[in-house]
Amino acid sequence: MALKLHTESLHNETAPPMPATAAPRATAASTVKKWRHLAMQREVIVLLAMVLFNLIFTPHFWSLQTFNVNMTQVVTIVIVGIGMTLVVATGGIDLSVGASMAISGALAPMLFLNIPGPGGIALAFVLPVLAAAACGVFNGLLVTRLSVQPIVATLVLFIAGRGIAQVVTDGSLQAFNTPAFQWIALGKVAGVPFQVLLMLALVVLFAWIVRKTLFGQYLLITGGNEKAAYLCGVPTATVKLIAYTLCAALAGLAGLISISVNSSSDANVVGLGVELDAIAAVAVGGTALTGGKAYIGGTLIGALIIQLLRYTLLAHGIPDAAALVVKAGIIVAAVYVQRRSR
Repeated sequence: MALKLHTESLHNETAPPMPATAAPRATAASTVKKWRHLAMQREVIVLLAMVLFNLIFTPHFWSLQTFNVNMTQVVTIVIVGIGMTLVVATGGIDLSVGASMAISGALAPMLFLNIPGPGGIALAFVLPVLAAAACGVFNGLLVTRLSVQPIVATLVLFIAGRGIAQVVTDGSLQAFNTPAFQWIALGKVAGVPFQVLLMLALVVLFAWIVRKTLFGQYLLITGGNEKAAYLCGVPTATVKLIAYTLCAALAGLAGLISISVNSSSDANVVGLGVELDAIAAVAVGGTALTGGKAYIGGTLIGALIIQLLRYTLLAHGIPDAAALVVKAGIIVAAVYVQRRSR
C-alpha cells in the first residue's frame, strides 16, 4: 500500500502542469467554431425563408425552369465571389473584377473567331484568363510593392480596365455562335448545366485550399495581423499577390461564361456592377471585411441569397434599379452584424 501511494505521489509530482493559456485558447477556438456554425445556420435560415416566401407568393416559382435560371445566373457571382473572398481575407478589396471580366470577354471572341480549329478554342480559354490574371498581378504589386491602399489600387483598373477592353474591340459588339466555346456555359452533364458543376467544383476546391493548405493558413494569418505574420516569417507580400492574382483569374473565367451565355461580347456591359454583387455575397456569407476570415461555403450561400432577392424583386414588379439599393443595404447590414458579433 505504501509503495502504491508513493508511486501515485511521484506521478503527480512529475506530471507537467497544464499551461495557463491552454484553457483560454481552447475556449476561444470553440467560440469561433460555434460562431461560424451559428452564422452559417443564420444564412441558411434566411435562404430557406426566401424560398418559402417565393413558393407561397411568387407564381411559377416551383419549376425546373425557374431553378435553372436562378442557378445559372448565380454562377458568375459565385466564381467572382470566391476570388473576392480570398482578397477580403487578406484585409483588402478588389473593385476591378468587372473590368477583368470585360477584358477576358473582349479577348476570347477575337481568338476563336480569327484562329480556326481547336487551337483557337483552346487559346480562347487560356489567354483571356491569363490576361485577367495579369491584371491581378498589377493590383497585387500596387498593394504590396508600392503600399497603395487596396481600394485605390484596384480603382485604377476599375476605371482603365474597361476602357482597355473597349479600345481592343473598338467599342463594338462581337456576336458569335460557336458551340465548342459556348459549351462552358450552355453544355450539360447528365442534364445539369456544366457551368453549375464548374461553380460547385471551384467552391469545393477553394474551400479545401483555405482550410487545409499552408497557403490558406497564411492567408488568414496575413489578414488577421499582417505585421505579426511578417515578423513570424509569413511571406505576406507573396500571399497577397497570389490572392489578387487568383481573384482576377477567376473573374476572367466568369467573363468567359458571361459572354457564352449571351452569345456576344460587349465590353461596355460585361461584368458591369459585379463588384457589388461579389462584395455583398462575401459579406452576407460571413467573411469579415476587415480580414482574417474566409468562408467559401458562406460566399456560395450569400450569392444565392443575393440572386434570389433579385429574382423576388423582379417577379413582383420592382425594377432592377431598386435591387441595387437593396444590395447596398444588405452590405451595410452584414457589416453591422459582424461588428456586433465581435
